[in-house]
Amino acid sequence: MAGFYICNMNYQQTIDYLYSQLPMFSRIGTAAYKKDLHNTIALCKALGNPEEKFRSIHIAGTNGKGSTSHMLAAILQQSGYKTGLYTSPHLVDFRERIKINGQMIAENFVIDFVERTKSLSQQIEPSFFELTVAMAFEYFAAEKVDIAVIETGLGGRLDSTNVITPLLSVITNIGYDHMNILGDTLHKIAYEKAGIIKPGVPVVIGEYLEETKPIFISKARETGSVIHFASEEYRVSNIQPGTYQLNCDISSATGNNTEHFTLDLNGLYQVNNLRTVLCAEAVLIEQGFNISNDTEKYALANTKPLTGLHGRWDVIAENPTVVLDVAHNEDGIRQVLNQLSVTGDQYSALHIVTGMVKDKDADKVLALLPKNAAYYFTNAHIPRALPAAELQQRAAHFQLTGDIFDDVNLAIDAAVSKAGHHDLVLVCGSVFLVGEVRYEPKSG
Repeated sequence: MAGFYICNMNYQQTIDYLYSQLPMFSRIGTAAYKKDLHNTIALCKALGNPEEKFRSIHIAGTNGKGSTSHMLAAILQQSGYKTGLYTSPHLVDFRERIKINGQMIAENFVIDFVERTKSLSQQIEPSFFELTVAMAFEYFAAEKVDIAVIETGLGGRLDSTNVITPLLSVITNIGYDHMNILGDTLHKIAYEKAGIIKPGVPVVIGEYLEETKPIFISKARETGSVIHFASEEYRVSNIQPGTYQLNCDISSATGNNTEHFTLDLNGLYQVNNLRTVLCAEAVLIEQGFNISNDTEKYALANTKPLTGLHGRWDVIAENPTVVLDVAHNEDGIRQVLNQLSVTGDQYSALHIVTGMVKDKDADKVLALLPKNAAYYFTNAHIPRALPAAELQQRAAHFQLTGDIFDDVNLAIDAAVSKAGHHDLVLVCGSVFLVGEVRYEPKSG
């Protein structure tokens, strides 16, 4: 980084600097991961500890933490609270990571922050993620948010976001992902995620497995935290998936009250996230937050426009139906396959456009994918991407066959041209792949 001088850069030059000069996990993988909080603590201290100047909710988990974060943020901002939202990675624009009331951070703030912290960055040598976390905290403090929803990047215990002391900690679920960093067993992964549980701070666990539940209970006992298991406190029934909405009923395990919900996050797996959100909301109401039933219902039915979330069973075209989903690990793909099994009678044939990254266990995902689908293998344009030709070769071991494409949009074009009017084209396998989709249905 030494010798690179920032002088009156515009927004694009600033982003190019961040990408090129700072180690970035999404591009290069584990080489960018720092296994301690030293850099983040040093950055925050130099900035006057902005993370202490706003209230927050901390969300970790293998899958579902992005959707859960956005749904909670939608409820809070619709309830009149100035709500910060920090998530990662972004799909198209870096500024998607840092939002207030659904609006992305101003370009000028990004430029100014990077310029102001240039010499500090040269001293500390933070990763891309560490500097981005510090930027988010500074922005939320400067804008005086009422509450910020903070999503972890990897794990929890050593994640850069784990310098906050939130009002509430949330762990959506535990599954196999980033095992080269977090550990090769569910017990080890759960231990890392449980690291966000803070002394005296209540925690909501969305889903658990028999082998992970004791870890959460033990950590909560150690920190004196009240623990809630959303899957035990709320029951889901009457699930009705649709093209653009998901309807379901939720009842409290302790009472007879049943409520109907309509979500614009329409993936079947969102019912699990909904339970987690409702459980978290109940804790926040206990803490004095004013959230009405009507506000909650409106926010959940309009999470996408309120927060700008995309890529979760996102239907972007019809006839044939084209769906984007950022599912990229074993658990995420299982959830997508469950969606396909339930909605299978709504389409004639299945076309899967897929690309993965090198450090995921591609074989575990490929082993799950249906053999009767037509495949279109591609890759995102990042160094970490698994080349399409290599993915094609590995897929052949699982009797999955198809052509290769250097760009996801070319792959989608090919799939749509081959698909019948009532077929389904699914794009999945990598967040970065979905982020490169610019597909627009051809008119006529």
